[in-house]
Amino acid sequence: MEENTKVPLDGGTEELRITRASDIVTITIHRPEVMNAMTAAMFADFGKACREINEDISIRAVVVTGEGGNFCSGADVGGKRNEAIAASTTIPLRNLRRIKESALALYDIQHPVIAKVRGVAAGAGLNLALGCDLIYASDNARFSEVFARRGLSIDFGGSWLLPRRVGLHRAKELVFLAEVIDAVEADRIGLVNRVIPDAELDAYVDDIAERTAAGPPLSLSLSKALLNNGTTSSMSQSLEAEGSAQASNFSTEDVREAGLAWAEKRPAKFIGR
Repeated sequence: MEENTKVPLDGGTEELRITRASDIVTITIHRPEVMNAMTAAMFADFGKACREINEDISIRAVVVTGEGGNFCSGADVGGKRNEAIAASTTIPLRNLRRIKESALALYDIQHPVIAKVRGVAAGAGLNLALGCDLIYASDNARFSEVFARRGLSIDFGGSWLLPRRVGLHRAKELVFLAEVIDAVEADRIGLVNRVIPDAELDAYVDDIAERTAAGPPLSLSLSKALLNNGTTSSMSQSLEAEGSAQASNFSTEDVREAGLAWAEKRPAKFIGR
């Protein structure tokens, strides 16, 4: 990468903070004064960070969250700092391609990615959460595909992700009406994995991240790809892909370690090779 384009995993930027504890990386969207709305520059930095995370095989799990009691209110479409959509009338497609590239970079991360959602997750912010593998929400979380209220159509991968999460007709209802739903309703329709009391959310997600990080990284990465690709593959294609993945797993040290751990009645210590 060229100088000054890399988003370091030991700090990130002022508005996109990245921390690492052992083999778990946390990305925190940090613009609490605007409910963590993201500018075009932030989307670009987010994509760069995701690509770096994907390339780092020492990482075992990723957590995405927001600062100050909200997850992300979507793209910043107002104010002097906005570069994302409304402030650009000459090159909107170029700016929106930054959003596309960031959405793909998130979706393509080989490691398990967990969204920890408090407060507002709206528009591209909601679809950013949907781009993660697991979503755990505080009981104070609120969700909205808010685009129609702005005169916009759905983006950040929501047209692909949302129907696969809640079904086509439910997805259309959420998008057409652009209503705000609470955590209970989000749980009921399958938008999130689980709703946790706010005071317990941090500890709960920490536990999930640690348990995920303790798993076999190669096989989890393959399983993630199989599940993601399975939504657009035939049964025959999925079975063939499973066979190729399993053949790769059988050649790893982690499979031998799993067998030893079972025989010795102890937890397995997976090393990812």
